[in-house]
Amino acid sequence: MLLRDVRLVPVDRPAPTGPVDVRLDGTRVTEVGESLPGLPAEKALDAAGRWLIPGLWDAHVHLGQWARQGTRLDLAGTTSRAEALHRVAAADSGTGLLVGGGFRPATWSEPPTLASLDDVTGERPVVLVSGDAHAGWLNSAALRRFGVPPRTDPLTEAAWFAVLPAVLAAEDAQIGPGAYTAALQAAARLGVVGVCDFEFEPGFASWPDRYRAAGVPLRVRTSTYPVDLPAATAAGLRTGSLPDPDQPLLTMGSLKIISDGSLNTRTAHCYESYPGGGHGVQNVAPTELADLLGLASRSGLEVALHAIGDAAAALAVDAFAGSGATGSVEHAQLMRAEEIDKMAALGLVASVQPAHLLDDRAVTAAIWGEERAARSFPLRGLVDAGVRLALGSDAPVARLDPWLAMAAAVHRGEPGDPPWHPEHALTAAEALAASTGGLGTVRPGQIADLALLDADPLRRLSGMEVATTIVAGQVVHDAR
Repeated sequence: MLLRDVRLVPVDRPAPTGPVDVRLDGTRVTEVGESLPGLPAEKALDAAGRWLIPGLWDAHVHLGQWARQGTRLDLAGTTSRAEALHRVAAADSGTGLLVGGGFRPATWSEPPTLASLDDVTGERPVVLVSGDAHAGWLNSAALRRFGVPPRTDPLTEAAWFAVLPAVLAAEDAQIGPGAYTAALQAAARLGVVGVCDFEFEPGFASWPDRYRAAGVPLRVRTSTYPVDLPAATAAGLRTGSLPDPDQPLLTMGSLKIISDGSLNTRTAHCYESYPGGGHGVQNVAPTELADLLGLASRSGLEVALHAIGDAAAALAVDAFAGSGATGSVEHAQLMRAEEIDKMAALGLVASVQPAHLLDDRAVTAAIWGEERAARSFPLRGLVDAGVRLALGSDAPVARLDPWLAMAAAVHRGEPGDPPWHPEHALTAAEALAASTGGLGTVRPGQIADLALLDADPLRRLSGMEVATTIVAGQVVHDAR
């Protein structure tokens, strides 16, 4: 394929100032130059002066939950328990499982309780997933359905994650596989060529059949959690290997470990206490963490290690250093300078979700205090220290939309709002570089994963229109 009349966006190195042609041969970019001659049987695509970048990646997605987001009861933006319960009570009546998501109770005057949810739901099983996905608010009928002993408050952290796979399986049975097709097609329309999927399942076993059924040829890196690590290693899977040799765009990714909690659930593991006491939750003890990372390293798996609080981040970095494992710190939301420097020295990636600051900025100072707020989402400090960033969404916690993530990283707030701690902002070029899977300015030798844009992303990020998305040399979206 020959892409004619494109403008290359300078991501990591200078680009020609005028339009050029870009030749693709198979899955690679092979030539860049002015007025390249066409070859026999070569398809030409007229870009009409549009801007060309490497295709975008979302480095952190729970794709099953994101695919089902449109079928869940939306509780985002509820400011009180009463408002959330009003939405539940107004939901369509039925007898099947009702799943909702998006509530954030950190600043509610009344906490979510079993009794209050039972009052508006009766015998229909109801599961409400918190906006940060670290808590599940279940009514009595749902507790019985999923075999959870009676309790008075929501499930959090390990207790919730133990139940979540069964909830997801029940949702799948009600909704069917078409949601994955729609989710991947929507991602392609945004210029996304690949996602790192961290859904709560043995993805290396679930994805081969699912990928065929979805029928959208985007790249998917799947993962495993510790509970399924023995099965992954027994199958000989390593980071980068193929769970299904017939599907080269589906690859094995990382061992995912959730070491601590989150801000809105007040379970992120912090050095300083929360208002009212407590330092959060360390889901995985340091000795167990070291053992898991060592096993992953010996098995050829990278590690994606969730750490939101600063104490969790310190334990995470020390575990990487002691084990020799490689990979990423997921979220890296609250960091001390010493951990940032250690990450750089170890070559660890900071897999960050800038759009989370749009939700968390209003509660961070109230929960963590201003000093810790000033250390939250320290993107500038990470880049300046030499840590490579990988931007993502953590969908459904935020939308699977790399343009939203990049805009949040650059503007540190919603359009029109004053930027929140702008000293941590990235430039547009830095945000773009952190969203392209490690690829820089388009050049010969690169994988032919590309996105053709209607505007210059170094001048505008929000609301970007993507004309064409190409994965491995094949057009997967074209709106020209």
